[in-house]
Order: sequence, then C-alpha cells, then structure tokens
Amino acid sequence: MPTITARDGTALHYEEAGSGTPILFVHEFGGDWRSWEPQMRYFTRRYRCITYSARGYPPSDVPTDPERYSQAIAVDDMVDVLDGLGIDRAHIVGLSMGGFATLHFGLRHPDRARSLVVAGAGYGAEKAYEDYFRGVSMEVARQFEELGAPVFAKVYAQAASRIVFQVKDPRGWEAFARELGEHSSIGSALTMRGVQARRPSIYDLEAELRTMTAPTLVVVGDEDDHCLQPGIFMKKTIPASGLLVLPKTGHTLNIEEPALFNQFVSDFLATVEQDKWPPRDPRSLPGEIMKTS
Repeated sequence: MPTITARDGTALHYEEAGSGTPILFVHEFGGDWRSWEPQMRYFTRRYRCITYSARGYPPSDVPTDPERYSQAIAVDDMVDVLDGLGIDRAHIVGLSMGGFATLHFGLRHPDRARSLVVAGAGYGAEKAYEDYFRGVSMEVARQFEELGAPVFAKVYAQAASRIVFQVKDPRGWEAFARELGEHSSIGSALTMRGVQARRPSIYDLEAELRTMTAPTLVVVGDEDDHCLQPGIFMKKTIPASGLLVLPKTGHTLNIEEPALFNQFVSDFLATVEQDKWPPRDPRSLPGEIMKTS
C-alpha cells in the first residue's frame, strides 16, 4: 500500500487517481480514506484526487503516544501528504474533523490552498455546548478503549445527526457503520482525546477567519443541528465564502447525498478556477434591509 512518511515518522496511507489540478480529501472522525469513494470516482474525471487515512486510522500508523495527536499535527500531516506527492497547491475538501482541519489549513497555509470546502464542521464550536462536547468526547474515547471499535461502532453510528442517513439509505449507512467498526480502537480513542476534545472553537478563530483569503464553500445538512449555526457564523465571517445547506440531510454529507455534494462542489471548484469567487462586495451590508438614500 502506498504511504507517505509524516515529519515525525508516522506512515500515512494514501490513494490517488486522475490528473489535473489536485484535490486533497480529508475524512471525518467516523470515516477513513474509503469515505471519499463517491468523490474519487466522480472528480477524477477532471482532477488529480488524493485521499488518505489520518494517523490512528489503519492502514496508516497508529501512534500510541497521546502527544502525537492534535489539531496542529493533523494540519501538518496534510502538508506532508502534499509535499510527499510534490504538490504545491491544491483544493482542500474536508468533512467534520476533516472540515476543521481544512479550516486550520486555510489559516496556516493560505499559499497552499486553491480553495477550501468546509463540510459538516461545528461540533464543539457552539459556546453553550463547549464543555458538554469535551466531556462527551472523553466518554466516547473511553468506550472505544473499553468496548472496542467493533462493538462501540454500533452505538456511535446511530448518533442523532446520522439517523437521517440510516433512514433514507440503509445500505449506505450499514457500509459506513461496518467500516467504522473496522477502525483501530486505540487510534479512535487517541484521536478523540487529542484532536476532537482539544481543538479550539470556530468562534475563537473569528479574528483570523476575517482575514482568510481562500475561496471557501461551507456545507451543512439542515438536520445536522450543531453545525448549522457555526456554518452561518463562518459564512458571515470568512470574506470569500458561500454557504450551502442540503435539505433533509445529516452529518455524513458526502456519502449521504453524493450527487448533490458532487454537483455543488464541482460548480464551486470550476468557479474558483475561473477567478469568479471573490470576497463579498462591501456594498452588500448585512445590516441594511432596504435602500432609502
């Protein structure tokens, strides 16, 4: 299996297909490199597509040192994947945990991002739920350790924001749950503690987000309750951003509604490639309702 060695020696499994402008896909906590198969099969028609498993997700290495998991390290791994493939700039597409990493990539490495797709990002960002999120993250980590991924995946896969996926596409949801159960128990626990539970709230990044220049598409499902308000916040804060809300859709956006996701992301990328995704015109003041003078 092809691997790239991160700067700390961690081997990261990746796959790539297609040719053209590169797209790097960054998976969610409940997914892995396989989660992007509907996008790999679609976007390779026009782009060079790369998907990889984050550290802690086999066949990538599973470090056992907790300090080798963090939001900053996750972004470093993204850079190392691009460097290992000789890619200077790429479109970055991330879901949930990968969406957070994509956002931080845009802040730390604006020269490496052609554009950003930040999908399903918001868990733990809302200030009213910040303490709850950190506490429940620790409980999820404990359950992965004590019960193991094959057992606890059956519980985790039925989170509220994934029920709509289970109802509308039972076969797709079953494939997601099965792959989740194949994850490393210790890798999942350490990722939850080191990355999810310790990352800063999106709201704490407001000043930096207001200066971020990368064209950005924010995508949320309307039944992914804890991503809706953070999504609106990002739209109002990131200068060159657009907000897409998919109806009757939960957290697992790209595999729950692959046709819609691919269509809108494809249009976004094409618009960016034509330099037609500018920052919001300052004349469109959000505080103005009607023009009177």
